[in-house]
Amino acid sequence: MISSIGLGVPPNEITQTEIQSLVKEIFRSSESRMIERLMPVFSHAQVNKRQFVVDANWFRKTHTFQEKNDLYHQFALKQSLQAIDACLMNEQFLTKPVPYEAIDMIIFVSSTGIATPSLETFIMSERPFRENVARMPLWGLGCAGGAIGLSRAFDWIKANPDKNVLLICCELCSLTFQKEDIQKSNLVGTALFGDGVGAALVMGEDSNYLPYNHRTKPRITHTGSATMKNSHSVMGWNVTNRGLEVIFSKRIPALVRSFWRDHIDQFLHDIKAGQSHIHSFIAHPGGKKVLEAMEEVTQASSDKFKYSYEVLRNHGNMSSATVLYVLNQWMLSGVNERQLSILSALGPGFSSELLLLEWYET
Repeated sequence: MISSIGLGVPPNEITQTEIQSLVKEIFRSSESRMIERLMPVFSHAQVNKRQFVVDANWFRKTHTFQEKNDLYHQFALKQSLQAIDACLMNEQFLTKPVPYEAIDMIIFVSSTGIATPSLETFIMSERPFRENVARMPLWGLGCAGGAIGLSRAFDWIKANPDKNVLLICCELCSLTFQKEDIQKSNLVGTALFGDGVGAALVMGEDSNYLPYNHRTKPRITHTGSATMKNSHSVMGWNVTNRGLEVIFSKRIPALVRSFWRDHIDQFLHDIKAGQSHIHSFIAHPGGKKVLEAMEEVTQASSDKFKYSYEVLRNHGNMSSATVLYVLNQWMLSGVNERQLSILSALGPGFSSELLLLEWYET
């Protein structure tokens, strides 16, 4: 059961209009005609504002890979701790705080910075987690990381039904910004991506802390993964001397209508359910066109995707963390018992992760 969510929202909020003006300023000495031609991307992205760990002035300067990664380490730790504390003490989902000592596994998901030892070891030193906590750092899953992290938590909980897993999805996309990159994918990414951290508490069915729950909660009952071969050019990173350079193909909405359609059709067949049985789609908002393609494939109303659009408007695409923000909204809304939801995300690979959630009174 997903018992609680906590968010780590960075402090520097910038509107889409302000970002558009900043981009014009930064790239004004580049190919101005091409930059001006791409400006409508900002107004069409259906993003109103985003939050970042750095202020607007940071984007005006050139930074080395090391500078960016040092900031990633600093801010990832800070924002992750904020999300973890909020998750374990969330009065909206829990009748009382769940102690740090109750956590048996920490899964740390990220693709926007590099740390060895991985970040969960630094987190463990900042809070009273037990020394024998199992660890599972997951890197390189991109936007699919939140959904895949939940699937791996589910796998582990099935084998250890009395245990509790803490999933942390930490993405600081702003720190990957390439001031010298005038490729279209960089401009599209600049119009779409934001920073954010989400934490989720997943409890086994025999956990001693299940009585701490209140409100209806989603229980993961089935998962499905699909990876398209020879699709490495769809999304991901090019690792350059300046840092991580975004790969973001315009083919993604078309792949939703082909590859993702096949995956969700097979998933529904496996769970013996039809589209009409699904109450809501907890979809990672990869972008406006991606969500619209998902609506088309599922033949579902936009209302079933409403919190995906809401999170996109207010936070942008925060890579792996975004689906936890969407899940948080659905959990707060109070879904009726026995309703079914599908949680979904797409990522590099090109890959798709689907989870069936059934809502229960706790």
